[in-house]
Amino acid sequence: MILDRLVPPMTGEVTVAMAAPPEEVWALVSDVTRIGEFSPETFEARWTRGSTGPEVGASFKGHVKRNGVGPTYWTPCQVTACEEPRLFEFSVGTDDVTVNSWGYRIEPDGAGGSRVTEYFRLSAALPFRAYWLVLGRLRRRTNANGMRTTLERMKQVVES
Repeated sequence: MILDRLVPPMTGEVTVAMAAPPEEVWALVSDVTRIGEFSPETFEARWTRGSTGPEVGASFKGHVKRNGVGPTYWTPCQVTACEEPRLFEFSVGTDDVTVNSWGYRIEPDGAGGSRVTEYFRLSAALPFRAYWLVLGRLRRRTNANGMRTTLERMKQVVES
């Protein structure tokens, strides 16, 4: 498809080494109620629809301040992958439309620590492709900076 060749990959990721075992890191990244301590954009989150913790299908909503300055809004999310202690992923959007997916991959480093990768994937639907074509470079940079900030703040917690 021509569109696939015109629009660059709508993804990004950042990896940070942490001197903490994967189990400890996983407990932190999968506790969505703590994201406000770390993220420059999502300043709070809470489990919804009867969900109380991380499991595939669990729902939560995040309170976001776009680009750290506004506008402010709530985003519905659903856990799509939950494999303790190595993977936690969730989609953002409604039951009918997924806007993007975010996740954390955690790998042991062989020395008692972890390599932690935060990543995102934007939906491949046409409206999102158009957005990415126009603003993708800026948003990818913003997301990369935000992911690095989030992971570095998490690193401070798990290494203290």
